[in-house]
Amino acid sequence: MFQFLAKAQALERQGKKIYHFEIGDPDFDTPAHINKAAIKAIESGETHYVSSMGMRELREAIRFETKRINGFKPDIEQIIVAPAISFIYFVTRCVVNPGEEVIVPDPGFASYYSAFDFIGAKCVGIPLLEKNNFRMSPADIRRSITPKTRLIIINSPHNPTGAVMTQKEMLEVAKIASKNKIYLLTDEAYSKMTYGQKHNSPAIFDKCKKNIIILNSFSKTYAMTGWRLGWAVAPEHIVKKMGLMVETLISAVPPFIQRAGIAALTGDQAFVKKSVAEYRQRRDIMVGLLNEMPGVHCLKPDGAFYVFPNITGTGMTSEEFSRFALEKAGVVLLPGTNFGRHGKGYVRLVYASSQKNIVEGMKKLKKALEK
Repeated sequence: MFQFLAKAQALERQGKKIYHFEIGDPDFDTPAHINKAAIKAIESGETHYVSSMGMRELREAIRFETKRINGFKPDIEQIIVAPAISFIYFVTRCVVNPGEEVIVPDPGFASYYSAFDFIGAKCVGIPLLEKNNFRMSPADIRRSITPKTRLIIINSPHNPTGAVMTQKEMLEVAKIASKNKIYLLTDEAYSKMTYGQKHNSPAIFDKCKKNIIILNSFSKTYAMTGWRLGWAVAPEHIVKKMGLMVETLISAVPPFIQRAGIAALTGDQAFVKKSVAEYRQRRDIMVGLLNEMPGVHCLKPDGAFYVFPNITGTGMTSEEFSRFALEKAGVVLLPGTNFGRHGKGYVRLVYASSQKNIVEGMKKLKKALEK
């Protein structure tokens, strides 16, 4: 990702107009009531150590949020607070030994692979196929399990494709994991970003009491990517282990940031509804314009804020297309292969940009492809 960003920035320094569709960062500002909660906490002196597990008030708010999203209210001892991305490493470190296997979606979030490489775990990718709307197949997961499998990761809504798994698929994966005594991490960072189809989760299967772990985040839902705040809901023995890791590595999330999290979960949710409605419009515009381009075909995703068009009809590889888009149209996007080998023939674009930018950028790309 950063090689394309660096080249784009170099072109911008030369005065060229660049359209950024490469980074999953909302273009909205964090809602004012969330900012005010953090400022008030700082001014009130909430700048000291707090529990590594997270402030009790925030964990209580997360209990109710889990009830709203996942259909059950976990015990407070099942909840821990930290930057959401850190839980990918924490969970893997807690349940996987070097040489053991983790099943993941392919293509999938690049940070999964970084965590596995660091630990020395083997990554077993489940191909996400366009003909299945990029949904992870429970049958493929079942076939990929070996005596060395320790963890399955699912991500819905999905980065980079925007796919949303059905509840039937979710529960089937939960049963597979339970039967084989394998941990299941469900990455739900985009749980509130769905379009027409409701968010589904496998966590109701065991209410995170035995082997299912929820990862969730404030980043995308509340435009809080720079706040680095998220949570996990997990079996109590896993939470205790992760608590030791938080204590060792970061001590705790600063209390004023946690106050912002409380305000986000308990305050007015109008921002969430408004932003999701706007993303839906942007999705429709981007997908429509991509499908007008020669050699490009794009499914309409059901969630998140990514599209994953098939570019094989252009005769270019994912990497070649990405370079072409930047050099000929000033459009920054990412090769599908950045997200796994099954991303070959695809590219990822983010529609966390204004409708005006989307229209202008897509028109420039179309014009370049038509030459």
